[in-house]
Amino acid sequence: MKFNWFKFIVSLLLPLLVGGISGFFTANEIDGWYSTLIQPSFNPPNWLFAPVWTTLYIMMGISFYIIWTSTKKRDRKQAYQIYFVQLILNFFWSILFFSAHQIGWAFVDILLMLFSISAMINYFRRFSQVAAYINIPYLLWVTFATILSGAYLSLNGW
Repeated sequence: MKFNWFKFIVSLLLPLLVGGISGFFTANEIDGWYSTLIQPSFNPPNWLFAPVWTTLYIMMGISFYIIWTSTKKRDRKQAYQIYFVQLILNFFWSILFFSAHQIGWAFVDILLMLFSISAMINYFRRFSQVAAYINIPYLLWVTFATILSGAYLSLNGW
């Protein structure tokens, strides 16, 4: 299989743009509304989120590239759909939590995201173990983020 630079760059840019745009909605709230919330004791330092998410978005893009360029054509449309569902849920979590200050709805969103990431990994495995397993750190981080979101909800209300 020949490496396709165009598909690779698009695959990387898509999640990075989603992350960058959602980060735009987050940035102004870190020192504002977010700083007024009761913080869970296990909340990581704010500086950690950007490098972790950037790494996860790159890994997500690589996995999508593998699926996009796979020689296996059967069921690829469903793999794309699952990928884009989790990406859309990922995008809206920041908007719900940081911009709209809707901790409860953000928690619902992240539960759906957790489910969709699990489904994506399971579905991607049909095409490539690498494409599937490269998303395990994403699943683990979002599992932690779900627990963290639940703690914010518990400490600060809906």
